[in-house]
Amino acid sequence: MGDNTVTIQQLKDSVGSDLGVSDWIEVGQERINQFADITLDHQFIHIDPERAKAETPFGGTIAHGFLTMSLLAGMAECLPAIADRKMGVNYGFDKLRFLSPVPSGARVRGRFNLIACDERRPGEYQLKYSATVEIENNDRPALAAEWLVLAMVS
Repeated sequence: MGDNTVTIQQLKDSVGSDLGVSDWIEVGQERINQFADITLDHQFIHIDPERAKAETPFGGTIAHGFLTMSLLAGMAECLPAIADRKMGVNYGFDKLRFLSPVPSGARVRGRFNLIACDERRPGEYQLKYSATVEIENNDRPALAAEWLVLAMVS
């Protein structure tokens, strides 16, 4: 579907389809350090390259799993816009797994498949996406999730 605008009916008709793949995002050490400061998670595997290289099997620092998860919001910009949408909000996750570490300096992107589009009440739809965060040049994804979003339309 890409950068176009779709109606709720078109979205319902797209259940089971791939809806978008985001651009690559670099997850550099500065971004990781900023995330550590914001979340107060300063574990050495994220912020100390020398120690992480010496004391972990990762070969260096890795991104926080929650940092990778939080990038889904920006990655979702690749999804089609919903016609007459007043607002959308994150509703949560049914499933979320961190499958592979994201090394500092790696690039990641999101891949989205629509699993469900259900009307909860008039004008309010719960969308469920299969969201996968891929790591460039890695066969195993960083993250796999079932992401719930509420869309309010007029």
